[in-house]
Amino acid sequence: MDWVEELGKICEVFPPSDAYRVDETPPLIAPEPAENFVVVKPENSVDVSEILKFANERGIPVFTRGGGTGLSGGAVPTANGILLSTEKMVEIEVDTENRVAVCGAGVTLKQLDRAAFKNGLSFPPHPGAETATVGGMIATNAGGVRALKYGTMRNYVLGLEFVLASGKILRVGGRTVKNSSGYSLLHLLIGSEGTLGVVTQATLRLFPAMKDITVLAAPFQRMEDAMSCVVEISSKMLPMALEFMERRAVEIGERVSGRRWVSREGEAHLLMIFERFDEAEEAAEIAENKGAIDVFVATGKREQDDLMAVRGLIYEGLRNEIIEILDACVPPAKIADYWRKSNELAEKYGIELVTYGHAGDGNVHQHPLIYDGWENTYFEFRKKLLELAVSYGGVISGEHGIGTVKIQELAEICPDQYRIMKEIKSLFDPRGILNPGKVVLPNHG
Repeated sequence: MDWVEELGKICEVFPPSDAYRVDETPPLIAPEPAENFVVVKPENSVDVSEILKFANERGIPVFTRGGGTGLSGGAVPTANGILLSTEKMVEIEVDTENRVAVCGAGVTLKQLDRAAFKNGLSFPPHPGAETATVGGMIATNAGGVRALKYGTMRNYVLGLEFVLASGKILRVGGRTVKNSSGYSLLHLLIGSEGTLGVVTQATLRLFPAMKDITVLAAPFQRMEDAMSCVVEISSKMLPMALEFMERRAVEIGERVSGRRWVSREGEAHLLMIFERFDEAEEAAEIAENKGAIDVFVATGKREQDDLMAVRGLIYEGLRNEIIEILDACVPPAKIADYWRKSNELAEKYGIELVTYGHAGDGNVHQHPLIYDGWENTYFEFRKKLLELAVSYGGVISGEHGIGTVKIQELAEICPDQYRIMKEIKSLFDPRGILNPGKVVLPNHG
């Protein structure tokens, strides 16, 4: 890389530590990081512009990285080139009169939450780990447990500043909720995983301070009854969260958290979170009418924390036993059927699946456990599983993104969409320097 010294005249260049070589993608499916790359840490869009001009003129790959919390290999530098870290872009301004926060791409979710809270406001969706950055959450259109009521990142981004591969700085949107000003470049950038431009700043919508919550836990003998409960509750009110777990997931959550769930009986368990107590009461009645084994109402903070810890720590309990974490999304009314069919498919391949997820919005998390010879049959199974999700009117990724790990499925299951995405990529990034090998393959690939 004979260009490194020349790059050093534009910005400070750092050698890569091991932390920059990986994200949170499970190791068995994570892409192999490049041997040779350098790290740059720009502070603003002008710095980014200079770096991208330099890289574009020479055809050098640029991989943008936020908090490194992604699960699809999107932040892994997979070719020799430049890793652009947004960690120094941490300025934040809270405009209380217009209820927005103007954030640098490197602002973490924790920092955003704190800034909003100090100003009597909130950022309701909580779409990732607290170390996830604004830029990274925008890049993947992150969702999370509160998406049922509060939506995904797409619902909060009012304006963006981003830099094209050419170095051109663009600003789209503003501080208004409404915007019908032609094609939405703003929404095209959201979810593009760093392949169309580098987000440097975002204007995010804030809400009034959140209210106290009530948490319900309800086990059911049958998944069908649990999902019928979810559908009826969703038709009558809008909970903050409606989560589900199969029995094995509950057991894993209990083990790793050291907390107790209300019961291990039944094949399906619901965790429901409400901001209004009267809605929680009505939901409890619906659950009882749908055949819940029990309905536990947790009003004290300790009880609520115990229940949420069981659900929240399932992944930690499985981290070392899984091939990957899948995040297909299906219509909520189809979850039970999809769950049974996916288990039947897994049984044919000799695969154990652990399933839980966001019942209210249909985002199903499934963990295939490691087995001997998985490399020979797993990817065939995964394609059939994702085809099953799409056959129900679903999508292959609800919140983790495509990254490197689902490109083949995107191309084969959604060929027309994939072709148009490649054309858009070519328009924004003709030389293909931005996060190459992510979301879509190069034209010669």
